[in-house]
Amino acid sequence: MNIGLIAHDSKKKLMQNFCIAYRGILSHHELYATATTGRLIEEVTNLNVHKFLAGHLGGEHQFGAQIEDNQMDLVIFLRDPLTPKSHEPNIYNIFKLCDVNNIPLASNLATAELLIKALDRGDLEWREMYR
Repeated sequence: MNIGLIAHDSKKKLMQNFCIAYRGILSHHELYATATTGRLIEEVTNLNVHKFLAGHLGGEHQFGAQIEDNQMDLVIFLRDPLTPKSHEPNIYNIFKLCDVNNIPLASNLATAELLIKALDRGDLEWREMYR
């Protein structure tokens, strides 16, 4: 399955820790991330991550295009709702596209863990048929 990983600047370390903790599950899937997030994940996990541009340089739009084309099966977007920065990816477009295309989306660690465990159990296999 194709898993999209995005993190606001203040959540990048949390995303790294999440990927370390679930490396075994993530290693069986294709991972996609914006540039910096992808590089940081690769550094700590040795997982292969397909990297888009940085979010503010067009990576957010590349992500959106993948979602619109139904090429993402799961998106984890660890966001910081308290201190958003103007240069960070716009969450609303990604959220809207996931909703329109029926793609599971986690915006915090608790939901990310639930989805990744569901993925491991095979609960998201319906995505294969949905595509």
